[in-house]
Amino acid sequence: MRRFIIPIFLFLLSHNAFTQQSSKFYGQATDAQNGLPLELVIVYVPETNVYFETKENGRFSLEIGATKNLIIKCSRLGYQTQTITLGNWSGTKDQEFNISLIPITNQEIIIKENVNTTNSNIKENVKSFELIPTTTGNIESILPSIALGVRSSSGGELSSQYSVRGGSYDENLVIINDFEVFRPQLIRNGQQEGLTFPNADLIRELNFSSGGFESKYGDKSSSVLDIKYKVPDSLRYSIMGSLLGASGHLEGSKKYKKNSPSKINYLLGARYKTSKYLLSSQDLKGEYQPNFLDVQSYITVDLNTAFQLAFIGNINRSQFKLIPEESTQAKGSISFVLKLNAYYEGQEFDYFNQSMGGISLTYLPKNKKHPHFLKYMSAVYTGIEAEQFDILGYYRLSEIETTNDENAGKEIKLWGTGTQHLYTRNYLESLIFHNEIRGGLELRNKGMGGHFIQYGLSFRHEDLQDRINEWERIDSAGYSIPNSDTLVLLNSVLKTKNQFTNTKSAFWLQDEISLFEQSKIALKITPGVRLQYTELNQEMIFNPRCKFEWVPKNSTRNVRYWFSTGLYHQPPFYRELRTPNGSINEDLKSQKSAHFVAGMVANLRLKKVGPTPFKWISEIYYKKLWDVVSYDLDNVRILYSGQNDAEAYAIGWDNRINGEFAPGAESWVNLSFLRTYEHLYEVQHKVRESGNLNGKEVNSVPRPTDQFFSISMFFQDYLPRNPNFKAHLQATIASGLPYGFKGDNIVYRNEYRHKPYHRVDIGFSTLLWDSHKKSAKPYNPLRFCRQSWISLEVFNLLKVKNEASVRWIKSVYNYQFAIPNYLSSRRINLRLRFDF
Repeated sequence: MRRFIIPIFLFLLSHNAFTQQSSKFYGQATDAQNGLPLELVIVYVPETNVYFETKENGRFSLEIGATKNLIIKCSRLGYQTQTITLGNWSGTKDQEFNISLIPITNQEIIIKENVNTTNSNIKENVKSFELIPTTTGNIESILPSIALGVRSSSGGELSSQYSVRGGSYDENLVIINDFEVFRPQLIRNGQQEGLTFPNADLIRELNFSSGGFESKYGDKSSSVLDIKYKVPDSLRYSIMGSLLGASGHLEGSKKYKKNSPSKINYLLGARYKTSKYLLSSQDLKGEYQPNFLDVQSYITVDLNTAFQLAFIGNINRSQFKLIPEESTQAKGSISFVLKLNAYYEGQEFDYFNQSMGGISLTYLPKNKKHPHFLKYMSAVYTGIEAEQFDILGYYRLSEIETTNDENAGKEIKLWGTGTQHLYTRNYLESLIFHNEIRGGLELRNKGMGGHFIQYGLSFRHEDLQDRINEWERIDSAGYSIPNSDTLVLLNSVLKTKNQFTNTKSAFWLQDEISLFEQSKIALKITPGVRLQYTELNQEMIFNPRCKFEWVPKNSTRNVRYWFSTGLYHQPPFYRELRTPNGSINEDLKSQKSAHFVAGMVANLRLKKVGPTPFKWISEIYYKKLWDVVSYDLDNVRILYSGQNDAEAYAIGWDNRINGEFAPGAESWVNLSFLRTYEHLYEVQHKVRESGNLNGKEVNSVPRPTDQFFSISMFFQDYLPRNPNFKAHLQATIASGLPYGFKGDNIVYRNEYRHKPYHRVDIGFSTLLWDSHKKSAKPYNPLRFCRQSWISLEVFNLLKVKNEASVRWIKSVYNYQFAIPNYLSSRRINLRLRFDF
């Protein structure tokens, strides 16, 4: 079947690749009352994919092909929509047109920060990523390409987990419309991962902070992903299908009465994912049955001009079944190659079911002099998780012939043979209640700047219970390990039952102080504090934070600078609390850190590329961490020590350059350098040294997330004379992550490294139909939809075998070999999308 995909796709491309001239429609959007530039203005051609969202300077530029009866619309929340009629557009001459939007007062309630707030945050509209080639179907997969300091986890393309500046995935905060969202706790490898909460079809914009964030953001120590869902104003829906799953969404808005400000806005989304096709390219062969389903909604009701009621709901069901059959793995060099053959009996069946419901009430009265708001939120989260597998594996480790004679590839020496029996019955139930009230007050001094004071008070109750039953039996060369003359002993056993509750209370306060807005250098200072009490360990934490931002007004490159610092803590949750023997350490303290971040952003003009300037963002940072809970990584599973037993640091330099190599097609390149080391308390670490049997003593060793170098990019382009044919490329190159001996990773800690990670995914998309062609092609079979796209995607274009983890095998000579477990190989995907 797959050999027919490319010819069919090329036929569709040739059918659509007509020659078309295009020219620019450009200008600036401003406020009609004060003449100031407006950001977040959507300038678009109705019923097409041609649009532009203005930034802080209000500038916009559209590349438009020859069109009859061209109409352009400009819209922004809080302003009247403006329609511009240009008649027949030849596409041969550029035209400038400045837009002045008129404010209105009876619009939806939307709370937004000041334009210049948090310049260190990465803020993007997700429209650019609709056609990006991704294996997971999750929005988090694009973060390494667009956000500072973000690296994919050891699960690679099979996982949506990510590490930020040396932190683990558990240190990342994810917020959707001010509600914190959670993820399953028992997942141990990327193939078990399903769909994450954020639904790309419903997202309006995302903000990402890699550290040094304000006090209003919760109690995580590495990063914040703050997502805002759409506030729709018209009926729209979409359907997408591919070899890896399907999705659909519906959005709309309806008023109660014609002239009433009261109305309801609704978003509904459903997604289905199956990674069977992708997993079949791995070394482990067998029957894969992964099924992942996610359904969610976000509904807002404008009761009047001052009150808004909102509801967010999500049901997520993930099932993974595997009946393994056999696997073949190899490791070595040109002159020495080891081959591991394994055959299996048994099966694995896991499920991770999550539900979340939240409601909020926002009060935003009319007050032009001192605008303020008050918001109450309440949410409940439930999770039911199970890991169930009983797998018996028979392995044979041998050395194979590497010469080019007739014995090439044949076994020349047996290094080990044995049996591994893994049994697991792990269950976890979680119930979390969250209540919060937050507010804000803006105080303006004409010509002198002002204050934007925000505050919040939250209360969270956590109730978790687990039943853990897992063991491993190893038989090597006919002997059970460990060995006994009278008993069959198990290599490892974990059998516990825990139930505990925890209550967390927090208060935060911050003030955005704007100074010298009319002078040559504008200054903004954002001091804040965060206070939290955790009942389980009876710990009270006080964290001051502050950010400084300054903007030279006369800069021709729109330069901005910032420096942020503060204390951050992370109260323990389930995985940190669980010790290696399965018990819960109720005395475990919060992990603590101090952040120091300095950065800048500037425009770069590359005349040979185009007139639109590129944006360069650069940050240097240092993080000092103490009371750290050390951990080891095994694929995406984080195995914590359950003790505050380490101190650590992270230092690095992150850079991002983004801009348009082709008008209207933005690309991103991220370049990062990182060094993160740790020291376990009361341990003298060592590294192995040639000629020194006792090893060399060192003060610190690499953390499991230490990755010195990484470069990620997301590149978009289209044919010069046919912008409806597009190419999307996502590439990553990164140095290998460290790891150590399983069960003995203390003194000689993380002394080995995986091979460097490098991967390229590419996609080709063509616009099959656009509704503005209806007059020219009234009988087209796709005329029932607004737009339709077809995409051909090639995952792992270079067919690189990247490592996810290692499997330790003991030989008959008592040596241990680390045999890599590899990620997925090359796969081709076909995707079809309809927008209505």
